[in-house]
Amino acid sequence: MNKFSIGYAALLGFACTLPTLSYAQQEVKQDSIGPVGQANVTPVTQALLNAADKSASNFLLTNGNYAQTRFHPAKQINRNNVKNLHVAWIFQTDVKESLETSPIVVDGVMFVTTSYSHVYALDAKSGRELWHYNHKMGPITTYCCGPNNRGVQVLNDTVYLATLDSKLVALNAKTGDVVWKTDIADPELGYSETMAPTVVKDKVLIGTNGGEYGIRGFVRAYDAKTGKQLWNFDTVPEKSVGVWATKDATGRDMHRDIAAEKDAVAKNGDPYAKLGGGVWQNPAVDLETNRIYFVVGNPSPDLDGASRPGDNLYTDLLVSLDLDTGKYACHFQYIAHDVWDLDAVSPPVLVNVADKNGKTIPGVIHAGKTGHIYVHDRKDCSLIRFSEAMVPQENMWVLPTKEGARMLPGANGGVEWSPIATDPGQGLAYAINLHQPMHYRVESSPYPNGKLWLGGAFTAIPEEKQSGNITAVNYNTGKIKWQVKTPEPMIGGILATAGGLVFSGEGNGKFAAYDSSNGKELWSFRAGAGVNAPPSSYMVGGSQYIVVGAGGNTQVNFKRGNNIIAFSLD
Repeated sequence: MNKFSIGYAALLGFACTLPTLSYAQQEVKQDSIGPVGQANVTPVTQALLNAADKSASNFLLTNGNYAQTRFHPAKQINRNNVKNLHVAWIFQTDVKESLETSPIVVDGVMFVTTSYSHVYALDAKSGRELWHYNHKMGPITTYCCGPNNRGVQVLNDTVYLATLDSKLVALNAKTGDVVWKTDIADPELGYSETMAPTVVKDKVLIGTNGGEYGIRGFVRAYDAKTGKQLWNFDTVPEKSVGVWATKDATGRDMHRDIAAEKDAVAKNGDPYAKLGGGVWQNPAVDLETNRIYFVVGNPSPDLDGASRPGDNLYTDLLVSLDLDTGKYACHFQYIAHDVWDLDAVSPPVLVNVADKNGKTIPGVIHAGKTGHIYVHDRKDCSLIRFSEAMVPQENMWVLPTKEGARMLPGANGGVEWSPIATDPGQGLAYAINLHQPMHYRVESSPYPNGKLWLGGAFTAIPEEKQSGNITAVNYNTGKIKWQVKTPEPMIGGILATAGGLVFSGEGNGKFAAYDSSNGKELWSFRAGAGVNAPPSSYMVGGSQYIVVGAGGNTQVNFKRGNNIIAFSLD
């Protein structure tokens, strides 16, 4: 597979005259400039990371800043001129497979990842490759939902990567050479890594995948200089039973047989050792209180609750820890004893919110697979409100059966792993959603020793239409302000900017800009493969760029590709 960057100087006039462009329809010439082998990277200090949301030049963290707001302060590209946006360059990676990377930009140098844990350093102005790290996988990889990687983070002169075979790797930012490498967990037991690390105060924070394989989940902190483990928090405690909750976070009955579950605990004990609880996405970091907030995925086996009685703490919930020690602070569970795979996966976001009395307080919000955005008090994790449903909800919470029971949302959501964006000035959160009617079928099976352990299956109903939407929610009221329907389920992520825009892509290759106040589509581009990655923005040479990966998605089988595409007005 060739890799190259493409310049569009000769096509600018054409690009500016049409509202919708197609990469596949354009004739381009391959850039003959090869890799130079070294990136001139400005060291990224902790002070720069702390103020990441103030920098229009850079995109330093996976979701823009430690609060994960995905709101970029650049406004050169705005509602009035976005119609003139065109391709500045395209870089083609060596890997033509699902792309979920959030491009990180440090003073003109961009870092992107691909499936199978490749890392590229690029010139952010031209798209030229500077170096490429091709991680050599171990003999065993075990993973759910595609061989994805969601990105890296940089601290000082080091790039941090978590790999599909469950390793944490530190790379020299200038050359891509390995500085150190450490094992996170055993892939043979079902562990893998697709999330981007979060690096803060000389700690590398990482969770783990594997909730579909009978693992015991965790979040860990490693020393950024040496790779030594500093602390560990098990996302499934030894006492996982909980309070025997019968209703979900919205107050709806979940039809649990509590008596049968209590009998099972008395007979077999607490199921904590193989209960799942993977952590798919980055924690949000509150620098003022020195606490982190993250969400935890599904219990294992996914659909069969008979072998795991109890609330299955800490699955399907928001949890907060002390950054320095990993000590538990608080939690809130959305779905106890989940048998629908509606786990919490989209990263939480720290914003100021109105409490129940209208007073502004520090809050944390999370967009769930249920189709609700949940708004919490940051102090104790308590729920303040939940939004109107962004997707259809039917037959909630009908229990899975051997024949298959129909319930909406389907197991992908609502909001899947896709990070949301916010605009604090408008008090809006922007989420992309899936609508996939599904049948839930349960089938009990013993623990299969590190292999897939779903306890049944969830399958899309062929005769029912699938679709998606982009939804803006006022998180101070829970009301939906606007919604744009899309012909296919949405997965990947969204970006808001100070130019009054939100950017997001679809599985059919469409990448578009919308007015952040009303959802009006203002510009679009056809990428030739699914745009199922979160966009980033940055400035270099006085010009603002929007960049996104177009590589499709394994989980929902959107068309694969290998393009990183940057857009500008120049």
